Amino acid sequence: MIDQAKRVQGKVALISGAAQGVSGKVMGFGGASARLLAEHGASVMLGDIDVDNGEKTAAEIREMGGKAEFIKLDVTLERDWIEAVNKTIVNFGRLDILVSSAGTTAPGSVDGTTVEMWNSQMDMHGKGCMLGIKHVVPQMRKNNSGSIINMSSTDGIVGGGFSASYAAAKGANRLLTKTAALQYASEGIRVNSLHPGELDTPLARSAMEDIVDNDPDFQDPRLNWIPLGRLGTAIDVANLVLYLASDESTYVTGSEFVIDGGMLAKGLPG
Repeated sequence: MIDQAKRVQGKVALISGAAQGVSGKVMGFGGASARLLAEHGASVMLGDIDVDNGEKTAAEIREMGGKAEFIKLDVTLERDWIEAVNKTIVNFGRLDILVSSAGTTAPGSVDGTTVEMWNSQMDMHGKGCMLGIKHVVPQMRKNNSGSIINMSSTDGIVGGGFSASYAAAKGANRLLTKTAALQYASEGIRVNSLHPGELDTPLARSAMEDIVDNDPDFQDPRLNWIPLGRLGTAIDVANLVLYLASDESTYVTGSEFVIDGGMLAKGLPG
């Protein structure tokens, strides 16, 4: 029987997009996941371009008695991934878990999307996840096991009217996940994707602020889309990250996990 008290005891995780985990603030997926994994016994390497909040999040985890370090990580740069993996090994001796949760968005229709917007989203959500997988697999291979968790979106399953480039990139993330799952299953390395819907995170808030600033009469319709009647939070996602990172999920790979309060079951509004 698996000990539920410390579900990832002794494991080591590298988490991108992990800066937004400072207590008292709205957390992002990576920050909340770092705190929860550390609480359950994992050593965590936090990566992000936001150095100030990343250092604060890592320091708070250490103050709570956890093991955490921070490294500046731009997921679109291969050299940053190499350095992040190397630092993880130097500090903690192994690598068992990768959570790729760095993210941006670029609102716009197809005809309103610039090449720069398109490339930025593909670089972030496609290339960034590919580079993470590329550079953690050799370390996981040494352990004959590993769990890679890629943060996609409901927009990567059904498409999204909000951003053409974001939805396309999240769709690429989804199929990259399935391909990697097939390629590394025989080596005990599992790869799964998470697909959050409408959640209250720093990224979602910034996107909504852009809409509100351009439309003073805007009324947020999102609660009307969600059968459970509330926006999700980062901890809702982190709880699923913990499951996939733990040995409770050793028969799970190549799967997509929707976290949306029932929104896709109901069907998106036209």
